[in-house]
Amino acid sequence: MEQKRIAFIGAGNMAGAIMGGLVASGYPAELITASNRSEGKLETLAEEYGIHTTTDNLKAADSADVVVLGVKPNIMEKVVKELAHLNDGKRLFISIAAGVTLAHFEAWFGAAVPLIRTMPNTPSLVGLGMTGLYASDSTNKDDKAISDMLMRAVGKTAWVKTEAELDHIIAVAGSAPAYFFLFMEAMEAKAIALGFDAVTARELVQQTASGASEMVRMRDMPIRELRRQVTSPGGTTAKAIESFQGAGLDRLVSDAMDAAIQRAREMAKEL
Repeated sequence: MEQKRIAFIGAGNMAGAIMGGLVASGYPAELITASNRSEGKLETLAEEYGIHTTTDNLKAADSADVVVLGVKPNIMEKVVKELAHLNDGKRLFISIAAGVTLAHFEAWFGAAVPLIRTMPNTPSLVGLGMTGLYASDSTNKDDKAISDMLMRAVGKTAWVKTEAELDHIIAVAGSAPAYFFLFMEAMEAKAIALGFDAVTARELVQQTASGASEMVRMRDMPIRELRRQVTSPGGTTAKAIESFQGAGLDRLVSDAMDAAIQRAREMAKEL
């Protein structure tokens, strides 16, 4: 795949993680430019990764083959309209902003645009992300390939066929780290209540969560079966699982994910 010049408009944590992942994977730093209002952040990125930096969005995008739109949703319209004249049908735009739909982008660009929406989650910040991607009809095979390469620099990817499915990605992966944090938080609190000090309680919970996650990754079997292997009939784990199921955990999780999907749809309408 041909290496292209990539400009990041907005240099927040997610954009910075992607830049770092690209450079770490061997992508030429001289082909990457970051634009941001904060010069301090740009100086840090330049020092850490050896990339080009500028406070001029237009200058960064004008010299790029791929423009990654990483600004916050509430200022996306302003930024896109400043760059709209660069939409020549050849330059690829990639969005990493939640809630900003293809319809929004086409309205702001004033025309159809080669654009790929991505939905990365926060573990991308430590190289263990899960990103959903959706491509507009104006994109081609090469556009999809470079977008996939970009997001694989910080984890794994999953393509969806319809834009609406990105809301499902939000529920299953985008918001999901917080679900696990909430569960771990409750376990940590109970461990402390049982008499463990805070350091030990955290280590017990985080190591157990890390180990369980690694078993899911390494063992090629249904998650349900992994759970059953730990659950001896009549034992302590079985009693705990019975308590969860009796309280309707499955329904609670399903309802929570539906709520996330609904909120994603509402946010798109608020722009």
